[in-house]
Amino acid sequence: MLPIRNRVARFFIYLALSMYTVTMSFPLLWAVLQSLKNVRQANSLIPVFIFKPTLESYAKLWFREVPENLPVLLLGAGAASLALILLAVLLNRRGVSKLAVIGLVVVGFSVILWAIPRYANTADWYDFFVNTLIVTVCSVTISVCFSAAAGYAIARYQRIGGAVILIVALALGSLPAMAFAMPYYQLSSMLGLQDSYILLIAVMVGLHQPFSIWMLRGFFLEIPRDIDESAMIDGASPFRVFWSVVAPIAWSGIITSALLNALGVYHSFLIVRVLTRNKWTLAVAMSKYVSTLYAAEDTVPFAAAVSASIPLLILVFFCQEQLIKGLGAGAVKG
Repeated sequence: MLPIRNRVARFFIYLALSMYTVTMSFPLLWAVLQSLKNVRQANSLIPVFIFKPTLESYAKLWFREVPENLPVLLLGAGAASLALILLAVLLNRRGVSKLAVIGLVVVGFSVILWAIPRYANTADWYDFFVNTLIVTVCSVTISVCFSAAAGYAIARYQRIGGAVILIVALALGSLPAMAFAMPYYQLSSMLGLQDSYILLIAVMVGLHQPFSIWMLRGFFLEIPRDIDESAMIDGASPFRVFWSVVAPIAWSGIITSALLNALGVYHSFLIVRVLTRNKWTLAVAMSKYVSTLYAAEDTVPFAAAVSASIPLLILVFFCQEQLIKGLGAGAVKG
């Protein structure tokens, strides 16, 4: 792409991008400001911009009773999380397998999340947060693993069966999620899986896998077959070629597919609301906090909105390089 040398054109492009950034960022910034106010300041007819910040709304959101050792608890959880992230970065630079590093991070954060309720009386929001993490991590892991294998097989072994599978996957992926609600509901009733993690994970994998197969197939098609043939000449099996040779080359595409899957699962509302009564995710739980239950506490819904946004912001921040590479490669290859 050629650079834009006209100063006037560049000015208007930067102006448009700046306006877009401000427009998209304003709701989140407003939510952050409102969540840090007390109820009187948040309900003021005249917006209050100079105030003493308070974390009262976050305490009500995350805890039934605010523990006396809350600062120590937050400091310990934060220190453990930071140590885990630094360890993951160090292991990654030492050449440790990316899957091993990711597994370590998942196990470490699982232990932290398990330990927090042992030292504090957490509220429903904490349970919804844990539900969201369990469903998102498990469904994305399963979906990407199967999608990568299917996408590689369809890309390398181009037979009529692969074309049929791809067409069916795209057709199913184009259907609205609610079209599958009643079949899933009846099957879960017959199998005794209602309101369970297994049901939610299976549904999310089924809904998001078609797009992942189509996307990863495109990445694998751009990898020369000569690489596969060279590895097979050296004695590698087809699975070894895929796992040790092709998958690392397509890592940016796999990460991009995983991130897009995670965003889809994280934001799923209607299908989760229909199929569950207690295993709500954050997208469904938000409806509880904007209802009349918290009408007199306007700061709590804002705290819920900010708390629900932070995990995605952290995820995109740490994976932005791989995401840009994957989307950029997809745009060039398309």
